[in-house]
Amino acid sequence: MLLMQFNTTGAEFPTVDTWTPEEIRAHIAFMGEVNGKLMAAGEFVDAQGLAMPDQARIVRAGEGGRPVVTEGPFAETKEFLAGYWIVDTETVERAVELAAYISAAPGPGGAPVNMPIEVRAVMSGPPQDQ
Repeated sequence: MLLMQFNTTGAEFPTVDTWTPEEIRAHIAFMGEVNGKLMAAGEFVDAQGLAMPDQARIVRAGEGGRPVVTEGPFAETKEFLAGYWIVDTETVERAVELAAYISAAPGPGGAPVNMPIEVRAVMSGPPQDQ
């Protein structure tokens, strides 16, 4: 799984809400191209961009298992998950290569944003005894 992280304090580019419409379109087009290349290579499983954290809901099990939904409190953080890809690659090295490519998505002025992409395995079950 490739997790696109966003950090408001350490970002080397301005927040997306300050980008021009053309810059946003170029960024989204790049992501579409990434997905197309992954599909063509047979490595694409799923990919989604996520809403901003202010649209998130916290859910806990209440009495009788009924959901108790709140709009916070959220942990105070400057980092959040902006989106993800689930890929099926032959090697970890290939997943790392894809993460580096995605990290270089265009931002303001077409410059690479170099957004951190976390690479993590999706667990399929508990470890097998050997």
